[in-house]
Amino acid sequence: MAFLRLVARTMGRISTFRSYQFVLLLAAALAVVAFYYFASEKQNFSSTTKRIKQTQASHNINRNGPDLSVDIGLPHAEEPRREEKDLRESDGKSRYHALMMFTKVDKSRSLQDKFRVAMLSMVKHGRFLEGEVLVLHFVCDDASRELGEKMLQEFLLDAKFKYEVLFHDVSALTRKLFPIVEAMQKHFSSGSGAYYSDAIFFLSVAMHRIMPDSLTRMVQLDLDLQYRVNIRELFQEFHQFPPGAVIGIAREMQPVYRRERERHLKESLQDGTVKTAEEEEELAATLRYAAAHTFWQYRKENPQTKVGEPHPDGLPGFNSGVMLLDLASMRASSLYNQLLEPDHVAKLADQYRFRGHLGDQDFFTMIGMEHPELFYSLACGWNRQLCTWWRDHGYGDVFQLYYRCNGPVYIYHGNCNTPIPDD
Repeated sequence: MAFLRLVARTMGRISTFRSYQFVLLLAAALAVVAFYYFASEKQNFSSTTKRIKQTQASHNINRNGPDLSVDIGLPHAEEPRREEKDLRESDGKSRYHALMMFTKVDKSRSLQDKFRVAMLSMVKHGRFLEGEVLVLHFVCDDASRELGEKMLQEFLLDAKFKYEVLFHDVSALTRKLFPIVEAMQKHFSSGSGAYYSDAIFFLSVAMHRIMPDSLTRMVQLDLDLQYRVNIRELFQEFHQFPPGAVIGIAREMQPVYRRERERHLKESLQDGTVKTAEEEEELAATLRYAAAHTFWQYRKENPQTKVGEPHPDGLPGFNSGVMLLDLASMRASSLYNQLLEPDHVAKLADQYRFRGHLGDQDFFTMIGMEHPELFYSLACGWNRQLCTWWRDHGYGDVFQLYYRCNGPVYIYHGNCNTPIPDD
C-alpha cells in the first residue's frame, strides 16, 4: 500500500508539472501573437514601406554605413515645440504628412524625371528630429504604383530620417470626391461638363472630408519641384497661420488671372507668332480655352479692380504647386464648408464672371478674392515658379511685376516644363 501511495504521489507531481508546463507554453504562444498583432496595428506601415526599408538596410550593411532604417535623429536636438508635441500619436511619434499626385507616371518619362529630381533633392536636404516621421502619400493608379515602389527603393536609400510610404488608389478617392465636387467642376474644369475623372484634381478642396479625422495636417506638393532646404521647415509655416486661415498657398507668378482675350490675339498676330492658317486656327482654339480661365470679363466691367493685378497691392491669384492644408481647421470652418456648397460656388462664379480649367487652383483663387482671411500667404520662395510662357505671349510689359520674387528660394517649381537651375 505504501508503494502504491508513493507511485500515486509521484504520478500526481508529474501530472501537475505537465499541466504547469502546458500553461506556460500556451501563455508564451499567446504573448507572441499579441505582440505581433499590436505591433502591426501601431506601425501603420504599408508593405511598400517595409520593402523599401529592408532594401535600405541591406544597402547600408553592404557599404558598412549606419542603418538608416532607424531614425538617427540629430545630436543634442532641441525640445520639440508645443505645436509639434500636439502632432504626437499614440505610439509617441510625430508624423509629418506630404502628398503627391502620382497618376499616369508609368506612361511619361518626363514625369519620371521630375519625380527623380524632387525626391532626390528632398532626401538630400531632409532632416527630422528623433521621434519624428515623414509620411509620404502618393495618389496613383496600379501601374504607376508598381513603378513608384521601384523608384522609391532607389531614391530613399540615403534618407537620414525615418519615413513611411502610403499609396492611395486614385479610383477609390475619386468615388469619394465626386459627390462633393461635382457641382463645382463645371466652373473650374476644362470642357463643359463635370467629368468623373476630373474630380481628383479637386482633392485638396475636399481632402478634409474624405481623410480620417486623425489626419490633421497635410502638405500637398506637385511633382515638378526641387527642394533647396529641409522640407521640415515647410511644415513650420503651419505655425504662422493667422486665426481663421485654413490653407497656406503662394501667389501666382504670371499674369494668369489678368489675361485679356483681345489683347493676346492682337499681339500674337502682330509679333509674327501666327504665320499660317493652321497656326491661326490653333491660336483661336487656345484663346477660347484660355479666355475662359481668367477674370477678363469681370476686369472689363470693373476697371478699377485689384483682381488679377500684381502683388503686393493687387490680387494675382494663387498657384497650387505647394499647399499647406490645415485639415482640422478646414473641418471646423463653417465659412469654408459653406463655400463648397453648389449654390455658393455658382454665386461667386457668376459674381466674378469666372470660368477656369485648373481645378483646385481656380477654386482657391476665386474664393480668395472674396474671403482672403481663409488663406495664409506663403512667401514666394516656398513656390518659386519658373514658367515664363506669358512673357512671350502678349504680357512682356507687365510680366516682371508678377514674376519677381525677392528673398531666398526654398523650393523651385519647374512649371510648364521649365528647366530648374542646378543645385
